[in-house]
Amino acid sequence: MQRVLVTGGLGFVGSHLVDLLLTKKEYDITVLDNLISDSSSKKNKRKNVGYIIDDIRNIKKYVDLPKFDIIFHLAALARIQPSFQKPSEWFDVNARGTMEILDFARKIDAKVVYSGSSTFYGGTHKSPYGFAKWCGEEICKMYSNIYKVKTVITRFFNVYGDRQPDDGDFATIVGIFEKQTKDKESLTIVGTGEQRRDFTHILDICEGLIAASHDDWYGEAFPLGTGINYSINELADMFGGEKIYIPKRPGEAEITLADISKTKKLLKWKPTHSLNEYITKFKESLK
Repeated sequence: MQRVLVTGGLGFVGSHLVDLLLTKKEYDITVLDNLISDSSSKKNKRKNVGYIIDDIRNIKKYVDLPKFDIIFHLAALARIQPSFQKPSEWFDVNARGTMEILDFARKIDAKVVYSGSSTFYGGTHKSPYGFAKWCGEEICKMYSNIYKVKTVITRFFNVYGDRQPDDGDFATIVGIFEKQTKDKESLTIVGTGEQRRDFTHILDICEGLIAASHDDWYGEAFPLGTGINYSINELADMFGGEKIYIPKRPGEAEITLADISKTKKLLKWKPTHSLNEYITKFKESLK
């Protein structure tokens, strides 16, 4: 049995990762989550999993924790737009919080799988969120270089799926369109809608995280996407219904598209879920 710590394990990605790890039956799982995120919920708790309800920045006070083999570091303040309002808070949680996790890993000789962001490819200085997530990557590389901590960076591309936030500042675009479709409202599109995104299913992301944990890496980065992108207008057309256009927002890339050739080759991973099929099943569920 490998002892695993999942930070942010009650949130959207983290809870799905915990569910997948439980099916493998080879992991002893502990979750660290402060339940601050819009997607975090006590409803996501599972049997045979240990839970610590606290902030990642407080990890060093837990001196009696087991010696974990792997830390999946998913806890973070998410999304670009709200980070413009509280840049220091986003930096403190996403960068300093990551350093606390890495220092904890250094002391117990744990491997760290870090959840990066596709904002890296659009420019690391376009938003406080993107900058702080990139700083987290650099912290991983620094700890690998100086302290030989095993770290691997996984860059997520527009994750969607069950339990995704669909309301508030942290909602995903697929989640927003789902809620608006359920409520029989027009679909809200930012800017022209011609900006393109690589949408990746939550289960593909979780399989990628586990694949990244299998070998020993030292600051290596792997994109987790599909290699296919769609415009927001095309996404809206999949849902159907009326569209409403609102002004363009700062800090957002025009195009995201993952090059997963390296990920497929070295991690032996590839995505298996289709956005179109997911939306089709969603619409059928409403009938």
